[in-house]
Amino acid sequence: MELGLLVTVLAAGVRSGTAILFATIGEVFAERAGILNLGVEGMMLMGAMTAYGVAYSTGSAWVGLGAAMVVGGLMALLHAFVTITLRADQVVSGLALTFLGAGLSSVLGAPLVEVRQAPRLPSFDIPLLAQIPILGPILFQHNVIVYIGFALVPLAWFYIYRTRGGLELRALGEYPAAADVLGVPVFRQRYFYVILGGVLAGMGGAALSLAITPLWIEGMTAGQGWIAVGLVIFASWDPARAAMGAYLFGAIRRLPLDLQNWALFMRNPTYGYFMNMLPYLFTIIVLIIGSREALRRRVGAPAALGTPYVREDRGS
Repeated sequence: MELGLLVTVLAAGVRSGTAILFATIGEVFAERAGILNLGVEGMMLMGAMTAYGVAYSTGSAWVGLGAAMVVGGLMALLHAFVTITLRADQVVSGLALTFLGAGLSSVLGAPLVEVRQAPRLPSFDIPLLAQIPILGPILFQHNVIVYIGFALVPLAWFYIYRTRGGLELRALGEYPAAADVLGVPVFRQRYFYVILGGVLAGMGGAALSLAITPLWIEGMTAGQGWIAVGLVIFASWDPARAAMGAYLFGAIRRLPLDLQNWALFMRNPTYGYFMNMLPYLFTIIVLIIGSREALRRRVGAPAALGTPYVREDRGS
């Protein structure tokens, strides 16, 4: 693969992977707190639809972005209430949230399918850095949402591993009874991190409709929410590794488009369909592997993930 094409693929991977990045880091926070949320796909869909619709109605992409974050947070709040307060099965609740988001976005977003004039989030080059050979086009010639993603990764990593709040977050997912004894408000903080995960998932959806693919079509996330869930396992619940995985998946998803004029693909279009399948195939593999309890502990999954916390049982 020649250098120019490689740079194009990597730059497209950074851009396309940004939506997955927000959703993945949001799910990292939720699962670190001990709550599994399989509703990421639904929250991303609602975020994308809301962002595009509000941006078109108000004439401001930033208002659309804020609305998407609010909608994602409200959907996550519903999941938090069902799983934390009502102690319902987290897998069932998450799947229901995905179906709810897919259905609502389809119905409410139907009038937006023909809209092509919604504002977009701005793009700009970083002065001086954008002129660096190879690295400039890959990292410093993007939409503002990509740069926000760059900033989010170190902030999330520093918070989780270097602050008291991060220590309490890890305790929520590992041994919530001990955290409760030490005065950590387990229920309130679990609510907060689940809602935070929803806000970031909504932001990921907005990144799709306001920057990466500036339009709205039904089901436009195309399974990226599920990829985000799988990437959490791939990343071992670490934001830095989540970023690498998100950008890698973004590059893989864009390969068929960027290689469409390459001789091999022109001779046999079947290769393009195979490349489209790779991200989803990898997601299935990591989810199957991660479902084994012994391996989950080995790769660093929070010990209390998926288990409702009952204060009366903390001494058992």
